[in-house]
Amino acid sequence: MLSDTIVATSTALNNGAIAIVRLSGDEAIDIVNGIFSKDITKMKSYTMAHGFIKDGDKVIDEVIVSVFKGPKTYTKEDIVEINTHGGIYVTRKVLNLCLSKGARLALNGEFTKRAYLNGRIDLSEAEAINDLIVANNEVKHKSAIRGIDGSIERLIEPLLNSVMEVIGTIEVNIDYPEYDDVKIMTHSMIIPKLKEWINTSDEMIDKAERFRVIKDGLKTAIIGKPNVGKSSLLNALLKKDKAIVTDIAGTTRDLVEDTIDLGNVTLHLIDTAGIRESEDVVEKIGIDRSLKALEECDLVILVLDGSKPLDSEDERLLKLVKEKKHIVVYNKGDIKKIDGVISISAKNNDISELVDILNDEYQSDQALVDDDILNNERQIALMKKANDTFKVLLKEANDEIPLDLLSSDLYSAYHDLSMIIGKDYEDDLIDHLFKNFCLGK
Repeated sequence: MLSDTIVATSTALNNGAIAIVRLSGDEAIDIVNGIFSKDITKMKSYTMAHGFIKDGDKVIDEVIVSVFKGPKTYTKEDIVEINTHGGIYVTRKVLNLCLSKGARLALNGEFTKRAYLNGRIDLSEAEAINDLIVANNEVKHKSAIRGIDGSIERLIEPLLNSVMEVIGTIEVNIDYPEYDDVKIMTHSMIIPKLKEWINTSDEMIDKAERFRVIKDGLKTAIIGKPNVGKSSLLNALLKKDKAIVTDIAGTTRDLVEDTIDLGNVTLHLIDTAGIRESEDVVEKIGIDRSLKALEECDLVILVLDGSKPLDSEDERLLKLVKEKKHIVVYNKGDIKKIDGVISISAKNNDISELVDILNDEYQSDQALVDDDILNNERQIALMKKANDTFKVLLKEANDEIPLDLLSSDLYSAYHDLSMIIGKDYEDDLIDHLFKNFCLGK
């Protein structure tokens, strides 16, 4: 597959000042040479030439052609970029000429895939490139830049090396018992290692999940009984009339959603239907959706009516949110202020106490932006899987199960860790054995 030459537009296909048609592969230079008015086969790498793209004798466009010769390119292959005028017709015409000369239309992300397969970047760096493209705020931008710079590999490489050292020692103990220069791995040696790996991976997972909040925001459900001011709170947070507000209980029948950046944290807000016992078919559907939103959200803001004593329905809601991360606020503080609790008046846009508490809660996590940190759900899931394996191994090691029987689980944990950056753990083992134990001499 990597022997063919691929082509695609590297800019959006629309009318604009310029467009770029990019080719990568062994035939990239020859293909463009066949449609360009000048000979580019002798051009030096990282140079440009001005000329015309031609279909036979017919001039298609006046262009700039850039030549980049592998391996010092994005894909480690020969790359040619054709800078055309940005019309849709012209760009498609140049693209089709490249295809007619033997190039294949690239799949989505295939240039970056080739960079990964050819060893120029690891898997986490490839993911960071896409993160940079879709970044829509400063935090995501900073995180993507760090990822491209190898932050994930820097983060997990010490853990990988430590696990591989133990695996390598056990393998040598089994396969080369006569090799006197290698220490004998024992349960008393591996147990502290396992505890260290568990602590390290626990910390990585915790920081990653806290950083996810800073980067992606919190899915936040505003819940409460009907007519306690949930919609008014949503509007006050958004500073616009997003939800309908009336004195009639049960106005909100469906979920109303929007996003607000409070400074230290972004909330993806969901205003839910009031939760109460109801015989109204439509309202019951809304209540069911509210309960589902409560189950799926990261944070609950439970709104209680501060002008009235708590009743059985309030108590039920307090029990519902008990196991979730939640904040209880008493609304209608314009009628009655309640000491010792978060008291707001959503109707009068007096919600500063709630906003301050939310910002204070996540202020310390802002420092995570400058840390090397796991960057997406795939990476976190693999780290959690390895962490679970370490905990099983610790129990087995404490039970003094023979270490050769534990090695398969060690391999499994190492494989999960290595897949975070897309490494081949079998090659790592071979390299480790020959480097550290001189078994190939």
